[in-house]
Amino acid sequence: MTPAADARTPSQETGRRVKWRESEIYRSFRRRPATVAASVLLLFLVVTAFLSPLYVPQNPYDPAQLDLLNAEIPPIWQADGQWPFILGTDSQGRDVLSAILYGSRVSIVIGIAAVALSLVVGITFGLLAGFYGGVIDTLLMRLGDVLLSIPTILVAILVSSLVRQALPASLRDVGAAGVLVLAIVLSSWVQYARTVRAQASVEREKEYVLAARVLHVPGRRIMLGHILPNTLTPIFVAATLNFGMAILTEATLSFLGIGMPPGQPSLGTLIRLGNDYLFSGSWWIVVFPVMQLSLLVVTVNMIGDWLRDALNPKLR
Repeated sequence: MTPAADARTPSQETGRRVKWRESEIYRSFRRRPATVAASVLLLFLVVTAFLSPLYVPQNPYDPAQLDLLNAEIPPIWQADGQWPFILGTDSQGRDVLSAILYGSRVSIVIGIAAVALSLVVGITFGLLAGFYGGVIDTLLMRLGDVLLSIPTILVAILVSSLVRQALPASLRDVGAAGVLVLAIVLSSWVQYARTVRAQASVEREKEYVLAARVLHVPGRRIMLGHILPNTLTPIFVAATLNFGMAILTEATLSFLGIGMPPGQPSLGTLIRLGNDYLFSGSWWIVVFPVMQLSLLVVTVNMIGDWLRDALNPKLR
């Protein structure tokens, strides 16, 4: 080893390792054309959804812009298609393309909010259970076991139904998005908590944690500054995969009629409303929202699968 290498500071060594890992991840990304294509497609779907008010022909949430005379117009490439309804209209005269893009915004925002809150709850409970152990660990993990023993969608349905019934009728539509987020969080935080708890249980016995305790470093600082960074890789991968699952759960709840209201349709609501017209000839009302939902979930899952492989040191 050269004197220059010996003179390297710990921060420089850490910087070299981070840069090396970033370059490895980037090379792994470039070697996966399917992942690159999925990333580009997902970016396109998200950007077009959030910029939709700038170019779509109508606001599907505004009843004043809907005209029943324009109901069930087929897509523009069919004989009876009309401009500007590129993908046709539904039974209320709502432009299907506008409804899909506005609905995608709702589904994406709910998915992001649900994953973010699930991360906060799961990481907090996992750190507490793994670091302190004892009664705290037992109570939190048994609560997680109970939730895991029930199918996720049933937990979400139960929570959504109970909260909606507890709200006044005037607030049910206004708070529909918040209820969906709460339902998804309560059914998905356990996975993060168990992952963090397992890692925290191992890290708390290591020398640097024991030394920090001897120096009377506060437990909160040890958990957030030392243990949490070592759990971020599996948590990040799980969050990416669960983002697609959160979107799918929201769509399922909305399809069952306990999600977003018809006046503020998400992709699941659009699929539910269009399902009645699938065999009546107006197939476009349900087919295009299903395609949008499928593209969102598939692209997110492909990126999550790549991250799981790229961040796994055993596969490099």
